[in-house]
Parts: sequence; structure tokens; C-alpha cells
Amino acid sequence: MSQYDYIKDLAKLGLKNDQEGLLSVLNDLIEYSKKTKKTNFALQLQSIVKDSIREQQGKGLVRVGTPVHFLREENRDLKELIIERLTSDYRFDNLVCDSSIKEELSYFVREHKELELLQKLDLPIANKVLFYGPSGCGKTLASYVLAGELNKLMIVVNLGAIVSSKLGETSKNLAKVFRQSTKEQCILFIDEFDSLGKLRDYSQDHGEMKRVVNTILQLFDYMPQDSIFIAATNQVDMIDDALLRRFDLKLHLGLPNKSQINELIQKTLQSGKFYFDKPMKLSSIIELCLGLSYYSIQKTLINAIKRSLLSEADGVKFLKASINTNLWENLIKKERESMKKTSFS
Repeated sequence: MSQYDYIKDLAKLGLKNDQEGLLSVLNDLIEYSKKTKKTNFALQLQSIVKDSIREQQGKGLVRVGTPVHFLREENRDLKELIIERLTSDYRFDNLVCDSSIKEELSYFVREHKELELLQKLDLPIANKVLFYGPSGCGKTLASYVLAGELNKLMIVVNLGAIVSSKLGETSKNLAKVFRQSTKEQCILFIDEFDSLGKLRDYSQDHGEMKRVVNTILQLFDYMPQDSIFIAATNQVDMIDDALLRRFDLKLHLGLPNKSQINELIQKTLQSGKFYFDKPMKLSSIIELCLGLSYYSIQKTLINAIKRSLLSEADGVKFLKASINTNLWENLIKKERESMKKTSFS
């Protein structure tokens, strides 16, 4: 028998609710996997079977209530743990970054579009991505781009609701959202991942954070390959090494260089409705933008557009205006000053 024959038998027995037959075929599949040198898969499957048997043996109490009641309770809990479920229209064209980053993301997307082919050849699928770098440099946008390119639903986790002061509750909450993402074969996104995956030698975290990290490691190890986990952080040095090793793709999204700043400006103005009143000053303004994030640069440009538009009566009437370059330059300088004050506070 091939692995696919075992899977077909498992599906038939599962639909018939034949637990005895299901267990027998699972054990056969474990032995087959060992013989074909798929040792890791065999061990994982063996662990699942043992845990299931242990759970069945340990059930001494009967739950009172209908399955619908428990489903409603579970949905209520999940609703609190999730900020948003979204589909994305963003594509690679929306992302400004190093070409090497786009190349890596492109390969990631192609892997998932050819998932069946790679699985038939028993090749692992990359499904855990870490974006790291300064705030405002496109980590969340890159996640939206992957969701858009793969046409997958993305679940954005509510970090404040996940983390609990109750012993063991954070780990349970994490297990719930991972289980839901697996069920829906979607993308699970957690921002500020360093809050959960801190180094386990941090003395102030005592044992609870160690338990959380261990839980995440287990959840990673049992993630199905058609589910995707994306984490973002601007403090990658605080994340536990064992967790970092589990990520298939670790991409640094840094501050933009001159060409990337210019590309960001062109994309922001691609509608053709606005133009600079002093285009010759653009190169010096790009120089002034160095050291600022994509978000800060785009924010100051959009504010300059709005203020330039509102300062001209005809601009409001015809929804078109020149951008006051001096105004934008002053906004950038203010942003730089604001960033300095924030870094010293």
C-alpha cells in the first residue's frame, strides 16, 4: 500500500466513525512511515494517537449540554481573541522593499500554489514566516501582500486578549487560535510577537513565559502545511532562539534607501492628480528622508498633499493641486524632530 491508500482508508473509516478500524490503520501507517524513513512524521503521528488514547481514558465526567451550546461558547471565546478576519487586495506591486525580499516572498507564494506537487514528492512546505525590523517599515503590509497573493483569509490575533494573568491561560488561548486557523486553512498573523516568544532565561518571566514558548514550539511542530503562520516584531533579539529556528523564512524589513524612497513617492502619486511645485528639490528632500520609516515618509507626503490642496480654492474645486515642496520639507523636519524626542524619552 502507498501512503495515499492509507489516507483514503482513514477518510472512509473516519466518516463511518469506526474508531477501532481507524486506530488499526493509523498504526499501520506509522509502521509504513518508519519503513520508508519518514521518521519525524511517524513520531508525530504516534504522539497524536497516544494523546488521543490518554484523553479518552481520562474522561470520567460527562459534559452537560448540546454540541451547539459548546460551539457557541467556543465561538464567543474566539471572537475575543481575534481582532479581525480579512481578505486582502494587496499584491507585490504595493510593497516597496529590497528586491531580495520580494524574491523570497515570491518563492514562498509559489510553494503554496504548488503545494500538492511538493507534497507528492514528500518535500516540506515553508509555512512559518517572521518579519522583523523597525516600526513602519512594511511588516504588516508584507503580511497583507502574502494574503492577497495567495487569496487566503487572514486572522489577525488580538495580542491583548491572548495574554492572560491566569496561569496557563495564555497557552490555552494560543492553542485556540492555532486550532481555528488550521480548521480554516488560513493565515494566522501575530504582531509584536516578542511579547509571546521571549527568551526563556528572562528571570522576571518566571515559569509562565517558558510555558508559553514551549506551547508555541509544540503548535509550530504540529502545524499542517496548508496553514500559514506569520509573526512580526521590531525586537527580534528578544525572541527565544528555539522559536527563531522554527521559522522557515526570516526577513528583515529595514529603513528605505534613496531609490526605495523615490519608489514610495512615485507609488503614492501614481494617480497623477498631484505634482510637485518645485521638482528640482525632490533629490534634496529624498536625502532628508533618509533614516525615516516608509510610514513616516508617506504620512508627511500625504499631509503635504492635503494641506497644499486645502490652501488653494481651485484645488478643492477641481480635486487637483501642486504639492508645496517647502511645506513637505518642513513636515519631514518636524517628523525627524519628533522621532528624536521619542527615542530620548
